[in-house]
Formats: sequence, structure tokens, C-alpha cells
Amino acid sequence: MRIMIDRDRCEGHGQCVAAAPDLFDLDDEGIAILQTSQPIAGDLGQQATAAVEVCPVVALTLGAD
Repeated sequence: MRIMIDRDRCEGHGQCVAAAPDLFDLDDEGIAILQTSQPIAGDLGQQATAAVEVCPVVALTLGAD
């Protein structure tokens, strides 16, 4: 699975960082960034799904590899 961030939509609420700290961080502008470019599986997949579900502005989407 891959996760995509719509950086134009992201408002920097940080909910993705709270839900998936191994996958996300906020850049200097407060916008979400991924900490990996590798396909996401296992426990990280669960974190990714949780982050997508809690994003208040729907800036995250999951896709196939």
C-alpha cells in the first residue's frame, strides 16, 4: 500500500503524526510529509489507515503499490 498526501489540502492539524508517528512528520511550514518512500505494510499499514481516518481535511489517501 502507498499513502498520498494532498499538500494543497493539508492544514497542518498534525492528526496524522499523532496516529502514525513512524510515517509522518510536519515540515517547516507545518504541512504533513512522509518519512518513507517505501510501500507500507504490517503495523505501518495499520498506522497509515488510522491516519487517513483521522485527517480532518481528507488530505490523505491510500492506494495500491
